[in-house]
Amino acid sequence: MLSVKRKSAQHREVEPDERVTVSLKTLVDLARFAAGFPASGSRIRAFQGGSYLSRFKGRGMEFDETRLYQPGDDLRTIDWKVTARTGKPHTKIFREERERPVFVSIDNRPAMYFATRGAFKSVQAAKLAALLAWTAEQHGDRIGGQIFSDRDCRELKPQNGKRAVLHFLHALTDRSVRGQPGEYPFEQALARLVKHAHPGSRVYLISDFRGLNEAAETYLARIAEHCDVVLFFVFDALEQSLPATGRYRFTDGERDVVMDSADAQRLAEYRQRFAERLLRLQMLARREKFQLVLCGTADDPAQLLKHLMRGP
Repeated sequence: MLSVKRKSAQHREVEPDERVTVSLKTLVDLARFAAGFPASGSRIRAFQGGSYLSRFKGRGMEFDETRLYQPGDDLRTIDWKVTARTGKPHTKIFREERERPVFVSIDNRPAMYFATRGAFKSVQAAKLAALLAWTAEQHGDRIGGQIFSDRDCRELKPQNGKRAVLHFLHALTDRSVRGQPGEYPFEQALARLVKHAHPGSRVYLISDFRGLNEAAETYLARIAEHCDVVLFFVFDALEQSLPATGRYRFTDGERDVVMDSADAQRLAEYRQRFAERLLRLQMLARREKFQLVLCGTADDPAQLLKHLMRGP
């Protein structure tokens, strides 16, 4: 059970519990763990979700110059305006962008503030995001992101350098981006992600995927048309299955829910809801060629990413 530690009675101050609320210092210190990771564009091996390997879109491409058409050139790259003006077929030449945009979308809705072991799902999500951001910075990629709650959504334009990462980490630890239930649908955040994730980007979505529906899947499919997409499914073991017997009280500090796991039918329905959500994610990953990564609240995000990013 998660709790907070207190200082001496003289100060009466509550010490931050890193299992419940991650600090900026912790996210900054994760830079040393990301130092040995391969580039963010490297393949992340699918983990516990099957072999759902992404369609590699490559880095973004920038227009460089136009030259005369040569046999073997892709007809789709013909510059029709120059061809019409000169009377001779010309081809557009592109060069690879020096810096690839890496866009990390983090679910910060109230359901992410939960765990029965390890750390809150929100803490795991923030650590994963920080590790991905530091990896991008160390390999010269631009880092940007999206943080969405049930109340609002905040985007950070991809930029390069440590200052951009620190700006991103400050946003991750900003407690004002936590809203109230039901005011900002999951698919609305993904609709905004479609507009902000530029072609050629690598997009990481870190969430417990509550509220995943057909509209959300459609937006994700649109993003995947021009970007690499990796899904991180963060969950707590108790969400997967309640213990065999007992009565359990859940609270978010304002509302209480009591679950009796001795009720066989209710227990089966509880397990089925999680299984259906996971199956839907697996089917989406298979259909759209996403990479799907599972991260439990008791997992070590740094070790998880180190294992996933290492070469085959």
